[in-house]
Amino acid sequence: MSDQEYLQSVLGDQTLTDDSDELKTLRTRRADVESLLRSAFPGKKFSFRYGGSMAKGTLIREQYDLDLIFYVHADEVGCGDTLEDIYNNVAAALGSGYQVRRKTSALRLLGSGVASKGQDFHIDVVPGRFTDGSQKDCYLHQTTGEKSRLKTNLDVHIEHVRGCGVIDAVRLLKLIRVRRAIPVKQFIWELMNIDALNAFKRRGLPEQVEIALRAIADAEVPPNVEDPANPKGNDLSGAVSDAWLEMKAATKSVIRQVDAKGWTAVLGPVSERNEAIRSAVVKTAVAATSAPAKAWWRD
Repeated sequence: MSDQEYLQSVLGDQTLTDDSDELKTLRTRRADVESLLRSAFPGKKFSFRYGGSMAKGTLIREQYDLDLIFYVHADEVGCGDTLEDIYNNVAAALGSGYQVRRKTSALRLLGSGVASKGQDFHIDVVPGRFTDGSQKDCYLHQTTGEKSRLKTNLDVHIEHVRGCGVIDAVRLLKLIRVRRAIPVKQFIWELMNIDALNAFKRRGLPEQVEIALRAIADAEVPPNVEDPANPKGNDLSGAVSDAWLEMKAATKSVIRQVDAKGWTAVLGPVSERNEAIRSAVVKTAVAATSAPAKAWWRD
């Protein structure tokens, strides 16, 4: 098996099909969360949007999630006067059915019942408010950092990743980040990888992954990473620099292992996959560059 075939087989192992138990369960929980929030804020004007790895096309079995976006309309005050109020009120509403772990701008849902207590449900609820009636840009509350609010645009983020042309490499690099416990947010890791591979979209998969790793391992200083939804307003440099030493160490280690023993030393054995499954992985990656995931991320 060539390196290209091996890495495609790794992706096959990491692919969850639409009829998989994991995604069926996630859809059911998504519906339950939406129902709870509709009941908590009756008659109020808000919209659900869908993000995370499902929407971006970066899903892997070892780390998948759904960002369930709860955006209050710009002229609606019934869900809270301020962004912090909205964040707290949504957290309180979700607390009636779930354990809620508060993150910087999101609310992670865990099980609260006897059978599911503490179980990670792979759902982050992200409360926010649209900036105006166009329902594109929005503000999010931030519990940490210098600024208490963040201006962003979910659609821009999704389109940036889905249209990058290197989704397979991004997914494999995500798997490496997860297994090596590299302490940087996945979206920032994705942005770094996409930037590094912008000029190498026609290269083979093994070469793309190595190029992205070497871009970090060989860099003298942390790269400048911009938020495509708000490049001037959102400073990501701190998040990159905080994890820079760990990123360099991890990427150097992976490269040494590949050079010495090949990709299997890094990613391990894979299940036997027939050609039809490998072809399906390739087709999924191609489709991800041209078509939005309508069922997941937008009403």
